[in-house]
Amino acid sequence: MLTQSDGYVSGQALCDRLGVSRTAVWKVINQLKEEGYEIESVTGKGYRITGRPDRITAEEITSRLDTDWAARPVRYFDSVDSTNNEAKRLAEQGAPEGTLVVAEEQTQGKGRRGRAWMTPTGTAIAMSLVLRPGTRLHPDRAPMLTLVMGMTVAAACREVTSAAIGIKWPNDVVSQGRKICGILTEMSCEVDFINYVVIGIGINTGIETFPPELQETAVSLHTLMGRKPDRARLIAACMKAFERYYGLFMKTQDFTLLMEEYNALLVGKGGRVRVLSPGNEFEGISEGINPMGELRVRREDGTEETVFAGEVSVRGIYGYV
Repeated sequence: MLTQSDGYVSGQALCDRLGVSRTAVWKVINQLKEEGYEIESVTGKGYRITGRPDRITAEEITSRLDTDWAARPVRYFDSVDSTNNEAKRLAEQGAPEGTLVVAEEQTQGKGRRGRAWMTPTGTAIAMSLVLRPGTRLHPDRAPMLTLVMGMTVAAACREVTSAAIGIKWPNDVVSQGRKICGILTEMSCEVDFINYVVIGIGINTGIETFPPELQETAVSLHTLMGRKPDRARLIAACMKAFERYYGLFMKTQDFTLLMEEYNALLVGKGGRVRVLSPGNEFEGISEGINPMGELRVRREDGTEETVFAGEVSVRGIYGYV
């Protein structure tokens, strides 16, 4: 209630809405203060939040949400091995579509091709979203959801930070030639039925110094902004954007309705790229994606190749992007 109000909320309004006593309200206000919230109390006006800690608890995220189903519910953990693993465990137990798993610390996070993605406390956003498209989406179209989430994170980061942020195909969110976010999609399915999809997102938010081997390819929002971003606000922005993009994707089960916006975010479109795939390395001009999310690359002889995501890497000629 305090988050959603533009001004003060009276103690009596809190009592009436929640069906509790003034003493109960006073106790919870003090509890919030102990958790780091700055709450101003004015006689005759009530309470209002003037400052808040960098928290990504279920309560903090839910208070920011503007969604119908995404991140409803939120499951928060102080520490997990991997938010994707936890989301899959919950999905196997029947967690509904839209369940969002968020952790302050991730000890065995996973990236593409088995790479490790560690999340020390307070330095990043580690979250995984459960989807249950069932028969509405054929399993061979599910990999495109990774690109949908890439668009989502790029759009949300641009909204929250106002930084120049784009996408390196297929789904790396980047700025200043370095990576901000990694995304990993995993699926449980049968021949023509998807039991569930879990999309894991790791966003560098508060890291100030990366290990030497990552300094040329990774960057955090803290570095871009000069301060740490509001992580709960960013998570809420991601969920709102994903709900919109996912709805458009599901209408056609491809990128027909998203291609123009994706290509506008695509870093290096119109520039030279190097395509690295087993037994086939070549250079060409990036022409953006097609409706299937494949990258169109024009070779020097004018012929066009469509590049599939997966074991293929695309790099800029002079660097990571």
